[in-house]
Amino acid sequence: MKTLVTGGAGFIGCAVIDKLQRAGDEIFVIDNLSFGKREFINIDDAHFFQADILDAPTIDKIFNAVRPDRVIHLAAVHFIPYCNQHPFESSNINIRGTIHILNACKKYQVQKVFFASTAAVYPIYDEAVSENHPTGPMDIYGLSKLTGEHLCNEFHLQTGVPVIICRFFNAFGPNETNPHLIPEIQNQINAGLRKIKLGNLTPKRDFIHTSDMANAVHSLMSYDSKGIDIYNLGRGIEYSV
Repeated sequence: MKTLVTGGAGFIGCAVIDKLQRAGDEIFVIDNLSFGKREFINIDDAHFFQADILDAPTIDKIFNAVRPDRVIHLAAVHFIPYCNQHPFESSNINIRGTIHILNACKKYQVQKVFFASTAAVYPIYDEAVSENHPTGPMDIYGLSKLTGEHLCNEFHLQTGVPVIICRFFNAFGPNETNPHLIPEIQNQINAGLRKIKLGNLTPKRDFIHTSDMANAVHSLMSYDSKGIDIYNLGRGIEYSV
């Protein structure tokens, strides 16, 4: 299978690509390297396109050249503090960029689409969250991703192409590109601090390693789905900050 991964040089993308390569897929990557790094992935230049998902003509040319069987759309601005500080930039990339990818998927008749959403589409709950819980984003990132889910639904209704919407919970692992909680704690300890300085300590979160996320993405892409399906991706174990 020819699988095209947007945002493939990023934190989660590099783990997904490694898994798919070991499974035998021919991988193509689109990444503008604004957050990801080229050295994170073992992809030759013929399979790597440094491009921005906001550049619709370039995205069209890449799809025309590759003619992918499947698309895994990971490219997004996902660091919530950055999204809150740059709401227009973040929502523009996450929404308009997704429109460009879905338009290309429609034009070049891909067989399956995977859309990386987020647990941030849910409001705060005191219990474990299932896919049936009502959504209610509390920040611009969650709102932009929920909009992406609606765009995927419209895409599926128009094309009949199977779509997997996967709501990622809190990722951790190697090649982190943003100062999330676990690398921030590690950096403070490595700097010699013995009293960790953090913000709000009360939240409890579901942390999942990127290698486990990659295994799940591969399983979902292998699943013979026909419609549009939504999955939460976590471990089901809560840890307090």
